[in-house]
Amino acid sequence: MMRTLTGTGFIALVSLVFILATDAALCQPGASQAAFDIADVHASPRGDWVKNSTHVMQGGYLSGDRYELRRATMLDMIRTAYDIEADKVYGGPNWLDYDRFEVVARTNTGTSPETLRLMLRTLLTERFGLVVKPGTQPAPGYTLSKGKGELKLKQAGVAGDVGCRSSVRMSMGATGAANPGERSIQCHGVSMQSFALTLGRALSSPVANFPVVDSTGLEGTWDLDLQYADEPASATPLDHPVVAGELAKLGLLLEPGKVPQPVLTVEKANEQPSPNAPGTEAALPARAQPQFEVATVRLANGESGGSRSLMFQAGGRVTASGMAPGILIQQAWNLSSYEQIVGLPKSFSGSVAKNISIVAKAPEGWFPEAAGTANGQARDMLYAMLRSLLIDRYQMTYHFEDRPVDAMVLTSNKPKLTKADPANRTGCKREGQQQEGRSLIVKLVCRNMTMAQFAEQIPGLDFGIWYPVQDSTGLEGAWDFTLTYDAMARLNAAFPRFGAPSGDGVTAEAPEPSGSVSFLDAVQKQLGLKVETHKRPEKVLVIDHMLEDPTEN
Repeated sequence: MMRTLTGTGFIALVSLVFILATDAALCQPGASQAAFDIADVHASPRGDWVKNSTHVMQGGYLSGDRYELRRATMLDMIRTAYDIEADKVYGGPNWLDYDRFEVVARTNTGTSPETLRLMLRTLLTERFGLVVKPGTQPAPGYTLSKGKGELKLKQAGVAGDVGCRSSVRMSMGATGAANPGERSIQCHGVSMQSFALTLGRALSSPVANFPVVDSTGLEGTWDLDLQYADEPASATPLDHPVVAGELAKLGLLLEPGKVPQPVLTVEKANEQPSPNAPGTEAALPARAQPQFEVATVRLANGESGGSRSLMFQAGGRVTASGMAPGILIQQAWNLSSYEQIVGLPKSFSGSVAKNISIVAKAPEGWFPEAAGTANGQARDMLYAMLRSLLIDRYQMTYHFEDRPVDAMVLTSNKPKLTKADPANRTGCKREGQQQEGRSLIVKLVCRNMTMAQFAEQIPGLDFGIWYPVQDSTGLEGAWDFTLTYDAMARLNAAFPRFGAPSGDGVTAEAPEPSGSVSFLDAVQKQLGLKVETHKRPEKVLVIDHMLEDPTEN
């Protein structure tokens, strides 16, 4: 009689397979010797420890013979080295997801991603004394299996790029709230395991990761085209009836529940890496300033293309349509706001007449095709090329200097904080968020944070704070606390008509105030702290000379 493993037995089997596979990867011939030729490892500049969309880990791929990780926490490096989701890494010291590090290493051009991961494992072991233990744990997620009806999938064709592409098309309603989006996942020549991985990412959110485990038993590669709308607002995080319904049309069954997931437990890691080998600096010189191979820059004839960023396309092509030079300078020099730029030509202000369009070609090999600007390293190199282009075409000269600006200070009034559990990882995480009209209500949970660390992270938590926040609370030790606030409050206040067109295309009147609490108000009311504005010197970009129009191509 054939018996089917279910429940605990199935999880135990998956656990055994994962542990054996992980040990085999670590112990395969040559794997333990896989190492970079030389590596520079050191802490990131303190200003890069802020966590927001522009201060995430960058790198993780090979460009020429150089492998780089920038602004990487130990958690970032572990998930990269072991190809595992961050929320599946348990244990470790409290700084695991707070301290940030730089890694610049050299190896052979063309080294495979799998070997690069093994090399990074070796580096973490040798330089940080990292010790991890593999295992599995059940986690909320989905099982994808064959349904009872006819299977309506296509075996993969021969032509076309292999992989999956996810896309979403959104529109705004009269109140400024987003209408239901039209989403799609289009895959060509992929296994069902790969499709399940892509589907899991689509069903997850910024605050919750929900994996999809392939139990279809389908071998080979497939072409899939999944089109679906956003789920109704009443849907729970694991409730996806719209997606499940569209999958059912393809003959697939999506079921929520507990699924076994590979995990790693960090048993040891040193906060300070071992020193670099003698001669490292000479062996890994700084790269030359990257430049586009060719670029055309022209005035956009007073038309705004609506783009807020450079677009990176296949083949190294880079485009910008109708963008303001000030925004391009802001991006190229990695500034948060116009407030950090002094000396822009007056003709740039209040008009689109000086907006420009760019078509450029990046040097071959600088960007992997799959990286795009979603990869931090690719984006930063792209902005470095933009910096060179703007300096050349506008004949720019500039310098940085300290000038008195409005900057923030964190002070204490009647603190409402709880002494921290020192075993918790240091950091603030969004453990819940909900869209309510033009508001985005966020539940922010901070654990084991000193007030200096909390002040350090504030520019990444609230719109409109461009400079570092100083801690003047006088509170010693580490704390646990929770904040609930509207992440869009200050943006909506600054742009009251933002995103609220009426049906005839005319901007609608601003809606009534929602009564939601801004981040700064939440800090005062919920924590008994206060963020005050003070004048103090901070670095600004000062433009000494700049043409009003770019030179001719």
